[in-house]
Amino acid sequence: MTIKLIAIGKTDNKQLQQLIDDYQKRLGHYIKFRFEIIADIKNSKNLTEAQQKQKEGELILNKLSTSDVLILLDENGKQLDSVGFSNYLQKHMNSGIKQLVFVIGGPYGFSQDVYSASRGKLSLSKMTFSHQMVRLFFIEQLYRGFTILRNEPYHHK
Repeated sequence: MTIKLIAIGKTDNKQLQQLIDDYQKRLGHYIKFRFEIIADIKNSKNLTEAQQKQKEGELILNKLSTSDVLILLDENGKQLDSVGFSNYLQKHMNSGIKQLVFVIGGPYGFSQDVYSASRGKLSLSKMTFSHQMVRLFFIEQLYRGFTILRNEPYHHK
């Protein structure tokens, strides 16, 4: 199985990007992982929230194949602790899917088309984080999940 993370807009903080790169490298020891960035929508100031979500949604959906399982990182999604998330990952790996795709949406969330295409929603917290921080938090949690599955000492109960 491959895990892909899709996010809107690049990370402009170098320290954050270094940490993201570090965890991506670590993840490579456990699973095939890809991180794809969709460029920010040009002239977004001239668009309504709905128009921006629609354009971002089209770009997100274009990154998917028909066999992908799409999970949205959404503030209204299901919350899991780290052990629960590792079990969630194991369940998907056991199901035989080829690619599990997680998406971090733009500043206004997802279009209805993206919600319709998804197979679930996860929330990292009830708190609001910047989209750039969410990338780091999520990739770290992926890494943590795999260390839990392998009974490695990274995670402490």
